[in-house]
Amino acid sequence: MKPLEFRFLNQEDVKRCGGDDIELFINTMEDVMSLHDNNEYVLPNKTILRWGGLDSETSKGRINSMPAYIGGKYDSCGIKWISSAPMNPIEKNLPRASGVIILNDSDTLLPYAIMDGTLISAMRTGAISGVVAKYLAKENSKVLGLVGAGVQNRTQLIALRAALNDLEVIKIYDIDLKRAESFAKDLEQQIGMEIKVVDSAEQAVRNSDIFVTATVTEKPIIKKEWIEDGALYIHVGSHECEFDVITCSNKIVVDDWEELKHRGVETISIMYKNGLIKDENIYAHLGEIINGKKKGRENNREKIYFNSVGMGIEDVAIAKLIYQRATEGDIGQKLFMWQEPTFV
Repeated sequence: MKPLEFRFLNQEDVKRCGGDDIELFINTMEDVMSLHDNNEYVLPNKTILRWGGLDSETSKGRINSMPAYIGGKYDSCGIKWISSAPMNPIEKNLPRASGVIILNDSDTLLPYAIMDGTLISAMRTGAISGVVAKYLAKENSKVLGLVGAGVQNRTQLIALRAALNDLEVIKIYDIDLKRAESFAKDLEQQIGMEIKVVDSAEQAVRNSDIFVTATVTEKPIIKKEWIEDGALYIHVGSHECEFDVITCSNKIVVDDWEELKHRGVETISIMYKNGLIKDENIYAHLGEIINGKKKGRENNREKIYFNSVGMGIEDVAIAKLIYQRATEGDIGQKLFMWQEPTFV
């Protein structure tokens, strides 16, 4: 019997292999969404480990188990195990999220890589919004509003800055003013633009061509009357908007509707559970628009709402590319699961 060797990549190794390359992530996520529409994947439902009901996720937190297989050029299967503890940054000076990705050989099914998934998860979530902006943002979008100054909106901003050539104004709001100010200071140099800290979520949303919510709020923040004609709303968090924000949209687009219904914590999922929205109200999956089966934005007055649940197929696709680069550059540590298996 052969020994079982695998490659371990820490976060710095992942970075060296493109883990902070937003263009790589945007291009990969566009490809993954296309494969999703073509049914070239296997995606079991997320399993959520939580200590209480849905509301406990905004306080205690949760851990998601996300197994997946994606076909095409990736032929990649594995799992992401990722935690989210909202109180970590506030009470313990620790990151809110931490994750690990394991990749398995699609033939033998043996594991061949274990790597940091924290950076990958944050980057791919932002990158999806870069793809969304490409297909659903108003032409020549100039104003971006961000609600929430956590890690998620950092990668949202990085991706949207890369996707929007005409961006001129960026606004950020957070209930913690100091955190918003720190966000602006940290990101301005990286993206090469001024970031304006505003005093309310309303100011972040009003007059914005695109706005993003990425918070851990327990109660809805966003109101219908704040939203301009032609705006694109990218909903990253859970129950962040009032119901009529969604019903007043001209188009509702998602990454995977069945997974959103299963997850159950997002505003749109709550509406479905309560009979306030039906399957036929979903205009399209993002992959359908990428593949030309349905039109994206058709005019500059459409209000478009996008919500994503996040899928393991995104993680195992980009992780495969990271692994390939690591192998080519001999990056990371080679470790052994066993030299000789005890049982066969």
